[in-house]
Amino acid sequence: MRPFYGRAALLGRLRAQLADIEQTGQGRMLAVRGRRQTGKSRVLTELVESSGLPYLFFTGVKDASPPAQLDHLITDVRSARRPLPDADVLFAARPASWHDAFSRIAAACATEPTVVILDEFPWAWGADPTLDGVLQNIWDKRLEASPTLFALVGSDLAMMERLTAHDRPLHGRTKDVVVEPFNPAECAAVLGSDAGAVAALDAYLVTGGYPRLVSELTRAGTVGTFVKDQFADENSDLVVVGQRSLDAEFPEGVHARRVLSAIGAHEVGHATFSSVVGKLGDDNKTSTATTRAVKMLTDTKRILAVDRPVGAKPSTKLRRYRIDDSYLRFWFRFVEQQISSISRGRHDIAIGTFERDWSTWRGKAIEPVVHDAVFRLAGSHPSLTTITEVGSWWNRSNSREYDIVAADRGHRIVAIGTVKWRPRKQVTGGELATLTEGRSVIPRAGGARLLAVAPTGAAADAHPDLVLTADDLLGAWPT
Repeated sequence: MRPFYGRAALLGRLRAQLADIEQTGQGRMLAVRGRRQTGKSRVLTELVESSGLPYLFFTGVKDASPPAQLDHLITDVRSARRPLPDADVLFAARPASWHDAFSRIAAACATEPTVVILDEFPWAWGADPTLDGVLQNIWDKRLEASPTLFALVGSDLAMMERLTAHDRPLHGRTKDVVVEPFNPAECAAVLGSDAGAVAALDAYLVTGGYPRLVSELTRAGTVGTFVKDQFADENSDLVVVGQRSLDAEFPEGVHARRVLSAIGAHEVGHATFSSVVGKLGDDNKTSTATTRAVKMLTDTKRILAVDRPVGAKPSTKLRRYRIDDSYLRFWFRFVEQQISSISRGRHDIAIGTFERDWSTWRGKAIEPVVHDAVFRLAGSHPSLTTITEVGSWWNRSNSREYDIVAADRGHRIVAIGTVKWRPRKQVTGGELATLTEGRSVIPRAGGARLLAVAPTGAAADAHPDLVLTADDLLGAWPT
């Protein structure tokens, strides 16, 4: 098993749930969701193993029939290191139905504190749409009064949210738990203190904080070495994790998948609607299909982010689209287009593209991370405490663009900033002078403070109101 890193806060919350169960004797049901490879199963395994309690860790099987799912349930019951009480008797034969299975689980969990994990629950639910109703029936009658922690786990975010919607049987019975990838500070903790803040942020841009990828990068030592090593193997995690995640969410041929590829292939990592349509085929049919796909990718799948100039109305046409997941953003830009080269042993082509374009791409890819950090840090800076929105700003012709623009609740621009993600060169006085012009270009920015963001800060001839280095940014997240 891979080493277990981080998740102290999440484990603390889960263990607190267990403690309450043991104290009150009342059951708790959790709905645990998060994208694939974020470590949901791993953190729950750590919880189960460290608790010392009897458990069941069932994993649903994609496209399997209900009888086949129940066969796997029996296998998982018997493979537990600390099986549920009386499991050998209760599960001597395969349950006839999910109602029968949940009834047996309820009997096993009736008196002794236990943990029940139903991983990949959407796959089991997809095979039997009545599954949540059956569980609700047994939960209300028996399981809720038992000292058991019952967790439903899934990677299909929309389906997991649908599971607990107000018109579904389990509404009001679950507590939501969201397992996110490692944040930049957690990436830094995994890499170790010798790596430095820039290396940690670079690691986040490449891996997206996916625990498996961060672990692999730690062994490689640097981002450059990691990427080269991974590109040398067509079956490496960096190459295949993205493909497998997308295959699970988007069946082959779905237009949404093509939209993601069109957006991710852009050199700077974001695209306008017209540029996406232009790549896919500039006609009415394509435009309509793309509109539907973008809505699904933003509202339902939430894999796509829509950026607007700070202060613009939600209806503005000045929209830019980007892959919201940092790893997938990297994957679409540097991996997907090179899979054929990597597969035929020409990984040198993929490496060459990475070495040529990495610095430019990184300079734009870091901006959403900086926006998040500035928003998080605002509370600790007296001059920024009124901030309610952080993003970028650009005009209709794209002739003027500012990397950081922060506004307050009244839409007054509190700060404008520049991001110069150069490891060894600070923000210069000339660059700050250019930034100053933004006060007269951006509406309501006349009194805006000037913010410089660079790994090593600002040069002696630059005098911004606030400077944020890589170390400052890293401090925005908890470890």
